[in-house]
Amino acid sequence: MVNLKGKKIVVVGVSKSPEKFGHKIFRDLLQSGFDVKGVGKEKGIILQQRIYSSIGKIGEKADIIITVIPPLVTEKIVEEAIKLGIDEIWMQPGSESKTAIERAMGAGIKTTSNRCIMVDAGIW
Repeated sequence: MVNLKGKKIVVVGVSKSPEKFGHKIFRDLLQSGFDVKGVGKEKGIILQQRIYSSIGKIGEKADIIITVIPPLVTEKIVEEAIKLGIDEIWMQPGSESKTAIERAMGAGIKTTSNRCIMVDAGIW
């Protein structure tokens, strides 16, 4: 089981659409009281929270990044995470690619893929 208590979490792939997993994960982390920020292509406010256009725009370092995006976009997020000195990335099922995993691990980032963080954290 993964422990998210006290961690600054960033969900990449937050959507306004309630049926999308980026929205569900963001919503349920917020409702569970976690310190979570959202990144998405839909700028503005979602669930009363500001949505950022990139990890770097948040202005504070995340402890863990959760990707809920297509694999090619995850590869770009990994590059940004490396530049920002992020220590951990969780690639939700379907968001990972071999390239993203290898690049993140090669840069020393703790990398998890092919598992749902919400299940592993006991939220779902």
